[in-house]
This record gives sequence, structure tokens and C-alpha cells, in this order.
Amino acid sequence: MKALVAVKRVIDYNVKVRVKADNSGVDLSNTKMSINPFDEIAVEEAVRLKEAGVIDEIIVASIGPKESQEQIRAALALGADRGVLVLTDAKPYPLQIAKILKSIAESESTDIILLGKQAIDDDNNQTGQMLAALMGIGQGTFASEVKVEGDKVNVTREIDGGLQTLALDLPAVITTDLRLNEPRYAKLPNIMKAKKKPLDEKTPADFGVDMASKQEIIKVVPPAERKAGITVKSVDELVDKLRNEAKVI
Repeated sequence: MKALVAVKRVIDYNVKVRVKADNSGVDLSNTKMSINPFDEIAVEEAVRLKEAGVIDEIIVASIGPKESQEQIRAALALGADRGVLVLTDAKPYPLQIAKILKSIAESESTDIILLGKQAIDDDNNQTGQMLAALMGIGQGTFASEVKVEGDKVNVTREIDGGLQTLALDLPAVITTDLRLNEPRYAKLPNIMKAKKKPLDEKTPADFGVDMASKQEIIKVVPPAERKAGITVKSVDELVDKLRNEAKVI
């Protein structure tokens, strides 16, 4: 049984994002980049399934610039077996990513496709759903627990009213949530071994995907500074301010 895990190169979640002076985008110069945290959870889940004897091979795929191989190597150090880097300097959008992942998954005959529920840079939360629709297979989004039983996988997912468990036929797409697991740290020997693991380079054209964007970024601005709070002396004063100043009641 094979697993395909998609990872994205994003600004490390501990780094404060800076907007370019001309407001044309986010400044990435001298910025620490990492695996998207939700994708890292997907890698960890695949490794745990392999350790449990459920999965035989883990393939990690990323779509982006040459530097994205750093994130693939990081996933290989965590326990993945080989990587696929689809090289493009264009910003990939969810549908384009889903089409590429579909081609990789079908060519590799993967049984489980794992990816983070969303990326922390654009927060689209669309790729997993689009991928499942394109492949015509079941999907379990926002997974907080994954159990593979034979040719089925039970996915417990978080919904507004609590928890929902889905029984999906394999192959299936699973998007991971924060509560699924806690990713491990890569050990130095595994980091060294990861440098020798196979990493294939492809282009979007190899999968027949046009990377031309249908969207245009007009302007990027940082969020407005939050105003300092105030202390009120009584409930009556609080109610008055909520009613007459904030106008929320």
C-alpha cells in the first residue's frame, strides 16, 4: 500500500510576515521557510501508518520553486521514502495543484493521499476537496483520527456539532487537522540519510497542467494595528459603551 503526501513551502509559523514596501506581496528575502504545519501533520500520520505496517511506501510531493526540495528533504528525514518536486516559479493555485497531484497519485497507484487541510499562507482550504472530486474518490477532511481497516479507512473529523466518523473505500483523500497528531523532530542520522533518498524533478507541463494564473493580486497590506483596550468601572458603563460606541448591542 502506498501513501502520497503533499507538502508546501511556506514562511515558518514563528516568523512575523513582512509586506513589501510597494504592497505587491509578502517579503520573502532572508525569511525562514518551513513545511506548512498542517502538511507536517500529514507526513507524521503517513509515517505512523508505515510504522504500524499499514503502508509500505511514502511518496512526498511538492509544487514550487527549486528551494522546495528543502521541505521534501525534511519530510524524507521524518520517514518518507522518496520525493517528487514539480518545478515552477509561478504561484500554484488549488485547482492546478489538485490536477498535478491527481496525475502523480494515479501514476503511482497510491491508496491514501494525505495533505494538510489548508496552507497557513493563503488559507484556501480547497486542494484536498478538489483533488477528491477530480479523482472521483471519497474524502475525509479535518481528520482528527485515521484508522485503516483492510480496504477501508475510518476518518474521524471535527464538525460544528462535535465529531463525525466516515468509512471510506480506498483510495481516498484525507486532509489533516491539528488534533490528529504531534509531528516528531527529525534525528540527525535520518537527516543525513534523507540526502541520499531519491527525489525526482518534474514540471507542470509533464502533467499537462497550465500554470497561467486566472487571478491577479491588486494589493497586499498588513492588518490594521489593534487599538488598546480600556477598563470600565461598572457593568452599566460597559453596556453603555457597547451600545453607544461599539454599537454591537
